[in-house]
Amino acid sequence: MTKSLTQPAATGIDQAAGLGLRHRPRRLRRSPAIRALVRETRLSADMFIYPLFVCSGEGQRREVPSMPGVYQLSVDEAVREAAAAKADGVPGVLLFGLPDDKDAVGSAAADPDAPVQAAVRALKREVPGLLVVTDVCLCEYTSHGHCGVLAGEDIVNDATVELLARAALSHAVAGADIVAPSDMMDGRVGRIRDALDDAGWSQTGIMSYAAKYCSAFYGPFRDAAGSTPAFGDRRSHQMDPGNVEEALREVSLDIEEGADIVMVKPAMTYLDVIARVKAEFGLPTAAYHVSGEYAMLKAAAQRGWIDEPRAMMETLTAIKRAGADIIITYYAREAARAL
Repeated sequence: MTKSLTQPAATGIDQAAGLGLRHRPRRLRRSPAIRALVRETRLSADMFIYPLFVCSGEGQRREVPSMPGVYQLSVDEAVREAAAAKADGVPGVLLFGLPDDKDAVGSAAADPDAPVQAAVRALKREVPGLLVVTDVCLCEYTSHGHCGVLAGEDIVNDATVELLARAALSHAVAGADIVAPSDMMDGRVGRIRDALDDAGWSQTGIMSYAAKYCSAFYGPFRDAAGSTPAFGDRRSHQMDPGNVEEALREVSLDIEEGADIVMVKPAMTYLDVIARVKAEFGLPTAAYHVSGEYAMLKAAAQRGWIDEPRAMMETLTAIKRAGADIIITYYAREAARAL
């Protein structure tokens, strides 16, 4: 006997006295397959960039205490880590350097034999097809931990920009695909673009930390990179957390100066800024899921307070949903494997 089309399924519950609803959104949440079918925001491993901290020596793999699963790596170990990340599906890395020697003007930032430049050459030689991005700033290289040249306790903008341009050029010569100035000095994108073009490196891209906020979430990074300021803070050049319109002006200036990709940093607490930047300019937009954001999830997971894999994917999905095309995250390998 054929069941009537109007007869409800046998569930043990009388469904005859329903609400008469024609639209039932829950129909599209009934199973994993249906939920996946109608999902609006989709993560993919090819949007991740994996930050690596590179030091001198060989066989060095020192875990950062405030960032479980993150290490200071010698060049040989950075190559192994990057190759493993690529095998997981992560297309690129972002390199930060830990020099042996520091001075007041960050001279090692442009040293062709410094850890970052050496790592770029090794990665390009040993991990074919890997996208190599390099951070351009002086904070890891100065004895005082600030992002530029000092006059007293003030950072001198224009003199700093000249040193940043030299560092960026040294990265390009080593083989970097993209240089990423993170210092927030005025005019540095244009000066770097000119320096690269004048030296014949017009194909090297610039991913600008265009809207980088003076955030409380950078602490673990400073442990990893050895870049804690010896005095004061970075409020004179990093942005006030309360400002959004200023972020749009900063992004606009960097685009005019030649940025190919713009970045918002941090990500989790600035999702609205990511959305505004992407909607306003339409340029490829990166977001940095920073060290403190990562460390919070790790710490809560270690205490059993959250389901870490779910929290990781929910966080990265939120960043993507806000409008990010590229996500820089210490979770890159874990998330790529989960996808």
